[in-house]
This record gives sequence, C-alpha cells and structure tokens, in this order.
Amino acid sequence: MSEHQTMKVNYVIGPDGSPLTVADLPPPDTKRWVIRRKAEVVAAVRGGLISLDDACRRYTLTVEEFLSWQRSIERHGLAGLRATRVQQYRQ
Repeated sequence: MSEHQTMKVNYVIGPDGSPLTVADLPPPDTKRWVIRRKAEVVAAVRGGLISLDDACRRYTLTVEEFLSWQRSIERHGLAGLRATRVQQYRQ
C-alpha cells in the first residue's frame, strides 16, 4: 500500500459555481477569449482537471499569459480579466 497513486479529477467547480469537465472547456481553436472562457481554463488548471502544460499546449498560450490571467483573478476577481480594463488593473 505504499505505492503512489495519482487520482484523475473528473470535474472541478467552475467560475460560476457549476461543475466543469474537460468536455466543458473552450475548444482548442478558440480565438475570442472572453472572461468566462479564461476563468474556466484557470479553474481547470487550479483544480487539477488539466495541467498547466496541457492548457498552454491546447490553447497555444504562453505560461506568462496563463499566469497573468491567474494573477488578475486573484487580485481583481473576474473583472480583472476584462481586456478593456487591462491598463487600469495592471498598476
């Protein structure tokens, strides 16, 4: 019983409080990144649904871009992900 087992997470709680599965994530070819989609990807990575590497590869993101989404949520909530408010929140 000393073997390490990695448990695969089937779902996480999404930004709106509902269960979020891999099937619910934005499609890999997403071009328009609205607040909800960014928040879903951040929630999926935080909850262990997908790894950071998987998210970056799937959505052709840089680690820095993903981490900026995560920091924006931590500092300002979902409103921090608004593209029109980026300059206001970056100070």
